[in-house]
Amino acid sequence: MSIQLLHIDTSIFGESGVSSQLGQTLLKHLNDRGASADIVHRDLASDPIPHFDADTIARIGEGEEVLADTLIKEVQAADVIVLGVPMYNFGVPSALKAWFDHIARAGTTFRYTDSGPEGLLNNKKVFVLTSRGGVHRDQPSDSQTLFLKTMLGFLGLEDVSFIYAEGLNMSGGIREEAIAKAEAEIEHHIRTLADTFEEVA
Repeated sequence: MSIQLLHIDTSIFGESGVSSQLGQTLLKHLNDRGASADIVHRDLASDPIPHFDADTIARIGEGEEVLADTLIKEVQAADVIVLGVPMYNFGVPSALKAWFDHIARAGTTFRYTDSGPEGLLNNKKVFVLTSRGGVHRDQPSDSQTLFLKTMLGFLGLEDVSFIYAEGLNMSGGIREEAIAKAEAEIEHHIRTLADTFEEVA
């Protein structure tokens, strides 16, 4: 089983962040299942992407925006995309928003049609590994999930699995239970993913 995998980490705590650790857990399970993964890894905290501005748009128009072109090619080449997404102040890290701004390009990753926008990044599996200090899933405070579903769907990425590790700053063993539950969900999803790729192969 050979997979092209794009792994995006966004935790300001680097490898110590729970979302980053869950990403490593996912990669380990892939390896344990015998996957041969060609991995492109971006840590947007240690190697940030500049925020989108008018100069960026101008360079894209002139065909000189090398970074955005590279980021788009990485997404287009991927079979599987793994997003490590901690919650900061009820939203996604600003570094991830910058990444989305660079890869969302009309005519390349989406297009406008008579019936509305159409995403062009199809046939890819996305895992969102999200970590939160409190408990927000299915609550009005979880603007993060709605944004990600909207943004990913806009680009044509509709096969998305959200794996939540919540209550990490709460006492009473909640942190440990949440991480263990997330790790178990990852193992289940990777088992299913591996079976899917084996059937395709």
